[in-house]
This record gives sequence, C-alpha cells and structure tokens, in this order.
Amino acid sequence: MRRLRRTKIIATLGPATVDKAVIAGLVRAGADVFRINMSHTDHAALGNYVRIIREIEAEMGRAIGILCDLQGPKLRIGAFEEGSIHLRKGDVFVFDSDPTPGDVTRVRLPHPEILAALKVGDTILIDDGRVRLHVVETTPERAHAVVDVAGRLSNRKGVSLPDTEIPITSMTTKDRADLDAALKEGVDWVAISFVQRPEDVIEVKQIAKGRALVMAKIEKPQAIAALEEVIEVSTRSWSPAAISASKCRWRGCPACRSASTRRPAARQARRRRDADARIDDLSPLPTRAEVSDVATAVFEGADAVMLSAESAAGQYPQEAVATMSRIAEEVETDAVFRSIINAQRGELPNPTSADAIAVAARDVAQTLHSKAICAWTSSGTTALRIARERPQSPILALTPKRDTARRLALVWGVHALETRDAADIEDMVKRACEYSRSEGFGEDGDRVIIVAGMPFGSPGATNMIRIAHVGEASTFPGDDAP
Repeated sequence: MRRLRRTKIIATLGPATVDKAVIAGLVRAGADVFRINMSHTDHAALGNYVRIIREIEAEMGRAIGILCDLQGPKLRIGAFEEGSIHLRKGDVFVFDSDPTPGDVTRVRLPHPEILAALKVGDTILIDDGRVRLHVVETTPERAHAVVDVAGRLSNRKGVSLPDTEIPITSMTTKDRADLDAALKEGVDWVAISFVQRPEDVIEVKQIAKGRALVMAKIEKPQAIAALEEVIEVSTRSWSPAAISASKCRWRGCPACRSASTRRPAARQARRRRDADARIDDLSPLPTRAEVSDVATAVFEGADAVMLSAESAAGQYPQEAVATMSRIAEEVETDAVFRSIINAQRGELPNPTSADAIAVAARDVAQTLHSKAICAWTSSGTTALRIARERPQSPILALTPKRDTARRLALVWGVHALETRDAADIEDMVKRACEYSRSEGFGEDGDRVIIVAGMPFGSPGATNMIRIAHVGEASTFPGDDAP
C-alpha cells in the first residue's frame, strides 16, 4: 500500500460511499484520509463510518486517518410568504427581526447578532453569493441594503458577511455535541469551519485536549486578516492550519484576493511550525481548470488535496480518487517540481536541535541520494518536522503509537508504520533498514538516513542522525504489536 506520490488525498464520505467495499476501494484507489462532514452526518452514521474505516485499516495493514469536519454556524434568512421573490438591481431590501413571512421588500434575518454587527457599507451575500447587496442604513433591529447583483431568493438561503465580524464563536451547540461524539469515536483530526479569530481555534483545542488534532479552515476574510495569529495557535502542538479553496469556499473574498492569499498562507503555515493542508475539489471527469487547481496545490507542496461531493455523492467516487492520484503523481515527476519545492525554503529553521536535525536529514539524504529518511517518532513531531522541509527522499515514520500513525496519514511524504519502539541503537538501525526494504523503499546496499531521539521513547528529543545501508542487518524479531 505504499503510495508513489508525496501529496495525500482526502476523500469525503457520503451517500455514494457508505458501503464497506466502496470505502475499501477508495483506499486502494489512493485515499489516505477520510473526511466525515457533520453538516450531513448524524452520530450513528459517524460511528458506523469510523467502525468500517478501522476494519479496513486492520485488514489492509495501513494507517488511515479520519477527519471530522464540524458544520460551524449556519446563517440563513427566514421564509417568504410565496416561497420566493426576485430582487432587481438597485432595489432597497430590508433585513429585520420581524417573524412575519417576507415579501419583495423585506425578510426576517433570525440572527440578532448580525443585525447588531452590520455597518453601513458592509456586503451581504445570499445563496453563495448569487445575490449581493450592500448596507446603506442600520438599526439594532433592521438593516436597509441596496441590491448590487440581482437574483431570485427563496426560503432559508444562506447568508455570508465578508466585511462583518460577527461576535459569536464558530462553535454552535450542534458542533459541541458533534465534537464530543467524534472524540468518543476516536477520530484523528477535527476541522473547524468559519474561523474568524484565534480564540475559535483555542476553544476547540481546549475541548479536544490532544485526543484529536485541530485543523483551522481559512475561509473568511476575518481569518485572513488575523492569519498570523490563527496560524500561530493552530500550529502549536502539531496541528496545521488548513487552507480551504474548494468550490463552495472563499465566497466572501474577492476573487483576486482569494488567489493572492492562498499561496503565501500555505507557505506561512508550513514555515511557522510544521505543515499546511490545501483543500481542493475535483470532479470525476475533471475540467482543465480543475486539473490546473489540483496541480497548482501539488506544485505548492500542499500536504493534501481533497474531494468532497465527487466522492461523497458522485457516481464515480473511486475513479475520482484515482484521477486525483494520477494528477499528483504526474506533477511530482515533472522536471520543474523539485525546483519549485526547493525555492519555497527561504527562511532558516527554528533555532532548536530538533529543527536543525530535520534540515540536516534533508540535506544529507539529498547529497547521498538516500532511498528513504527513517524517522523513529512517538508523538509524530519528528516526522512532521522532516516533512516540513519537503525532502526529495520519502519519509518512513516508525512509531509505537497507533494514533500517531493515523495522524501522519495526512502529512506530505510520510509513510507511517506502527511498531514497538527501538530498544537500543543497534535495534533502531536494524529494523529501520528492514522496514525500508520490506516496504519497498530500498534494496540491499541502498543508503537510508535514520533520525531518532535519545533516550528512545522521549517525545521531542530528536537529536541524532545515522547513515545506514539496507542489508546491514538481515533479520529482526517479529513486532506486529507495540
């Protein structure tokens, strides 16, 4: 089950992928992590998905990550007396707190916090931006807005406010219940939707308490304005910031700003600590633009690309995953791929021994054309630091913790195996070489770089590099369990 690409693939589960055989087919096609979207999943279905994935994981002998994506606050308008209306450009339309069904002049906005936060000049987007208005007058109970982009409005369409910071947390009552259920099921990652400020990330991390890693979805202008702070709190203790660029995201940002923000945000997240995760969508039969979007993410060194509706509800989920995998493989074998990745380095690493070791491992492996960098890691940070440097050699992570192996399934270039920890240096070298051979990274005589921390089993103690040759030791005792 070793992948021939560094970029990982996240596949969203849904009505088209509830069967165990189909989900197993997605793994064989190239899925590394499964996303469970809590906007469309109840707790019973969540538990069933986790059970099926863990069964497949045990049968295939490959760590599989599970990402639980929280819904976040859903802001919607109220209902209309006739079910829908049509707004014309230049019309003045009122959003208010009156529960009476709306008409062509007004509609209820059942979110008093929005009415209180709106300011003159703020943009209001309805139905994913199909209708756009700007505010011309406000009171605590109503907002008058002029229609800039005309269109049809129907009952309970979604509202987006790109210019307005809403004084509410990104965690709703539903999100808290979903998070508790996800943590009980043992998911590996939790994604927060509609992050506005660092406190949104801190809140979820305090609830998770390390039981799952937390991923911040950057999809609102307010998060972009506070990007440095959001990335700082997101990247502490492992967690990367996720840059969302799917078809339903970035609706609140001007197109030019979305494009210009994606690239530096991804690079900044990786420099700040450990990793970034770029999310893109791809149809089963991709257009040229969609292929270009995925290829760009791979060229940028993103940890992962994601399928949403294509794998969750599409007619050809396995084909969609296989197509995305082929795109990533093609890009990573392109002649300019490595030069683009190398050009992203730029800054010096953090002044710690662990970060210095990660950079040294990358450089030694490149100089010696090593077949793999073998990272003995308990918490996963050793493998993550090496992955941040985007080495040319693949990374074989050996960990005694099953949770760590699953979390590393999302990380660029990492092939994670669960095994007992090394007993001593001889055991460390011997088994790293044997696993390099058995997992298809090298043959007898090939060089591998081994990175570990002394004493063994101490998280955060990365302090040693060893150059070894596959075949230095030919046998090692069985260790299927840690």
